[in-house]
Amino acid sequence: MHIPDGFISPQTYIPATAISAVLLARAYKKIDLDVEKVPFIAGVSALSFVMMLIVIPFPGGTTMHLSGVAIISLLFGPWVSFSAISLVLLIQALIFGEGGITSYPVNILAIAFVGSFSAHYAYKILLRFSQNIALFFAGWASIFFSSALVALVLGIQPIIASVGETPLYFPFGLSVTIPSVVIPHIFLGIVEGLVTLSGVKFLKKQFKSVFDA
Repeated sequence: MHIPDGFISPQTYIPATAISAVLLARAYKKIDLDVEKVPFIAGVSALSFVMMLIVIPFPGGTTMHLSGVAIISLLFGPWVSFSAISLVLLIQALIFGEGGITSYPVNILAIAFVGSFSAHYAYKILLRFSQNIALFFAGWASIFFSSALVALVLGIQPIIASVGETPLYFPFGLSVTIPSVVIPHIFLGIVEGLVTLSGVKFLKKQFKSVFDA
């Protein structure tokens, strides 16, 4: 799901940089960390790091990966998750070449911000029906809505950055990006939902004193 360098235009990544900077500054003000939870945040972030490095090829040229974003969001809050996953994505881009530098702001908006908050609100909305359903769909939502934003950003590149009819960056429009990016992630979201359900319940059970404090 990571967007590499060269795929998006300055018309996209410059405003995305400004938006992500504002959101990170807001996260800094919103976060009030419990010292006891810091090691757990680091541990789950490391798990997310590994999950995102395991890339699954899909027919049609799309690659997918799990994220673990929903687990962090549900355990520690969406702002903590946004900050932690932004750091994970930065390390991946700088050291492992997973995602680009110019596309980094878009990647954190799609994966870290949209993933964290879609999981948070999906859980809140569905909790009235069942906690298990809420946990599952929180994980699913974190993958689905992130992929939808990635598909949208890639798909509008030929519209906003072309010379005549020649795209300067990503050459395929929404008619290609939406089915090729979003549809596979609908199914990957099922796996993410199951991982989120089991992961959150396991951690809350094993470390009840920390998460119930």
